[in-house]
Amino acid sequence: MTIEQKKRDVALVVDDSPETLRLLTDALDGAGMTVMVALDGASAMRIVDQITPDIVLLDAVMPGMDGFETCRRLKRDAGLDGVPIIFMTGLAETEHIVRGLEAGGVDYVTKPIVVEEMLARIRVHLANARMTQSARAALDVSGRYLLAVNGAGKLLWATPQAQRLLSDTLAYADDDFVLPDPMPHWLDQAKGKAGAKTATMSAFPGNEQLRLQYMGKLGPNEFLLRLAKDTSGDMPAEFYSELGLTTREGEVLSWLSKGKTNRDIAQILGLSPRTVDKHLEQIYAKLGVDNRTAAATIAVSTRHRKS
Repeated sequence: MTIEQKKRDVALVVDDSPETLRLLTDALDGAGMTVMVALDGASAMRIVDQITPDIVLLDAVMPGMDGFETCRRLKRDAGLDGVPIIFMTGLAETEHIVRGLEAGGVDYVTKPIVVEEMLARIRVHLANARMTQSARAALDVSGRYLLAVNGAGKLLWATPQAQRLLSDTLAYADDDFVLPDPMPHWLDQAKGKAGAKTATMSAFPGNEQLRLQYMGKLGPNEFLLRLAKDTSGDMPAEFYSELGLTTREGEVLSWLSKGKTNRDIAQILGLSPRTVDKHLEQIYAKLGVDNRTAAATIAVSTRHRKS
């Protein structure tokens, strides 16, 4: 019985030097990778229109469109957000290194290239990219309302559930969505409040029910947010306090009293079904009941007294 051959990683090498292209092509091919080459940025853009590489090795200084602009266009126009780009440069000054990282690169190597060092860096960045892709794929199928933005508030990615919620409630464009003012300012403040994630929320201007919760930092310029519809207005605050419930427990009980299933409640509140189950356990204990019907009856009677 034969074992299926492992898929070969695809590397795109962009450099105007034939010597560098030859050196890297031989090295990458010897490492079991498929190699595509481009002599300039425009050629690189045409190649990625046809095939998406797993990694890009990019010369910083080229005639015409330089590597920095090529990197920005690859990330923006070609949609290579998750593809690592390593700069190759003879310019070791800090300003050039910073320019490469700001343009979207993940690393840089200086020329003349040391093949063993380059291959080691490639292995690390390919492994990191695969972990990120696997994590995002898991989020996509978990039913969570999650998205990530950069420091300026521009959308980097979102789970399908978050995309649908944005589409249903806002003028949402997949390619150029940016958090509306004053939310970028809120994001700046939230980033400085480590450990205070649960209290760090913001409502969308013009749509107070749609809220974002800051979840943490994923990368150098990537911040994870959770999207949810705020349902705290369904019941007055006294409803929660009179029953001895937290705000979140009150929201869960409110939806339960309206006949929603655990899965419905999880989707409405942006929680996992398991978290909803845990909240219900606490609610039953605090109310002194042991089933949904009894809890719902208490909720309805309390609501009627408050109305």
